Amino acid sequence: MKLLSWNVNGIRSIIKKDSIKNIEKENPDIICLQEIKANQDQVDKIFEGYENHIWNSAEKKGYSGTAIFSKIKPLSVKFGKELLEDNEGRVIVAEFNHFFLVNVYTPNSQRGLLRLKERLVWDKKFLALMKSLENKKPVVFCGDLNVAHKEIDIARPKDNVKNAGFTPEERASFDNYISHGFIDSFRHFNPNAKDSYTWWSPMHNARSKNIGWRIDYFCISNSLKSNLTSAHILKEINGSDHCPISINLKFN
Repeated sequence: MKLLSWNVNGIRSIIKKDSIKNIEKENPDIICLQEIKANQDQVDKIFEGYENHIWNSAEKKGYSGTAIFSKIKPLSVKFGKELLEDNEGRVIVAEFNHFFLVNVYTPNSQRGLLRLKERLVWDKKFLALMKSLENKKPVVFCGDLNVAHKEIDIARPKDNVKNAGFTPEERASFDNYISHGFIDSFRHFNPNAKDSYTWWSPMHNARSKNIGWRIDYFCISNSLKSNLTSAHILKEINGSDHCPISINLKFN
């Protein structure tokens, strides 16, 4: 089973840029998108062959939001609004036979760290939700977590210690995921890989220079470790300031 995640920075934008075809070439079974910035009625049908479309748009128009497109029908679906009092469309929980899949777009602490306290509260609530789901069956959560976990995950760590996404507090929140048994799938296969990023600033030709951050993740319950066969950063796919990521899971 192949799963793909991508912060598209506007789903209508990637449609205009014809980036959808590059995702379809990857042929994932399930596609998780973040920062869709649209409602379902604003977008023509996309991703042919994906019969199950799950949209969680923000109440604020043109902002945030998540969506899942799946070839496999989920057993159940819940949204962040009922689970985390979230009105920004940041979480979808889709239950499948072997695991819960959680598509998440974590709040950004913002310039000047104006939203840092709110972000840290979010992280605690989100981890509690992941552990509560894990009491029922294994969990896969993916998306833009808006944090570069280690210095290896960012091109210029010393310059960004006080910036949103690389503060000690945010990195410690990610530590909590790991200490509670979740596996960072990319680091599982690539513990020492440098220059492996998923987001680049749109300014100063950062992407062409590969001055980036790894802030997009697939994290899995430890009980799924033996099912995890690969994890990739698809940096060759353009259309957003993020690139897609993917994992493969094998079940008997």
